[in-house]
Amino acid sequence: MSADALEALTSAGIAATAADSFGPTAVDVPAEAWVAAHEVLRDAVGLTFFDFLSASDELKDGFRVVTHLADFWGGAHVDHVLVRTLVPRDNAVLPSLSELYAGANWHERETYEMFGIAFDGHPNLTTLLLPDEFEGHPLRKEFVLASRVAKPWPGAKEPGESDHAPAGAPSRRRTLPPGVPDPETWGPRPPGSPAPDPLAPAEAAATPARPRRATPGTERRTRRQTPPPAPPTGDPTPPAAAAPPTDAAPPTDVAPLADSAPPASPPPPADAGSPAESAPPADSAPPAGPARGSGDGDGQSGESS
Repeated sequence: MSADALEALTSAGIAATAADSFGPTAVDVPAEAWVAAHEVLRDAVGLTFFDFLSASDELKDGFRVVTHLADFWGGAHVDHVLVRTLVPRDNAVLPSLSELYAGANWHERETYEMFGIAFDGHPNLTTLLLPDEFEGHPLRKEFVLASRVAKPWPGAKEPGESDHAPAGAPSRRRTLPPGVPDPETWGPRPPGSPAPDPLAPAEAAATPARPRRATPGTERRTRRQTPPPAPPTGDPTPPAAAAPPTDAAPPTDVAPLADSAPPASPPPPADAGSPAESAPPADSAPPAGPARGSGDGDGQSGESS
């Protein structure tokens, strides 16, 4: 679509150039060929759907006006083209597109109200969203958000402004809320004083406050690792003892459980020289037999006769 649009515009004698864009194809055209370029794109290229018209404040370069045109064909397939032009800041005027696209009527009124860009030939270029007594154009970058100046900024008080602060507590300069420039660069001035540059606050805000992010493919700087602090040398606390392994053998001095003990073996024969071990239990009678010292050899005891 970009090649078709450029070829159609150049064939009609319009000095159009392709522009870089993050979305649809963008084509830059001169301001004096604004209406003629849209007529070629509608009739020769087939971009019959008018989506929107808006602008952006480019500070000293002027205002960039952009339209989004589309063509629906082949079911869900849609071709998109952005048409852009640049108008000077001190004479922000463009011819109206309301005769070509009826949908441009509403968008041109809004752009006129928010940016102060006039559209010649518009049938009803009047206020649309703001009250009639409103002064200024809110989407210009030099427009001061007066409501943030007149109304206290919400949040905590500045140092030294608290009701509980001691008398004579140090204070510092009040911070400015977003959208409010320094008082020396805007507002009423004493008679005879030089008028401040209205674009100075906007240009200062356009300066990046921090460096850009590294380009893709570059390695990020690794965070510095802080080693853990070493323990003091005179610490009396001994190191914790290591826990014994779970599969260690049980100590040998622990008695086995009763139900797991092996069956008792029969006691060994009594020693003849140990009367205490050979003595029968006290509650049992001795077995009947020949009297001791009867001379029977079968009943010989361990005592000497």
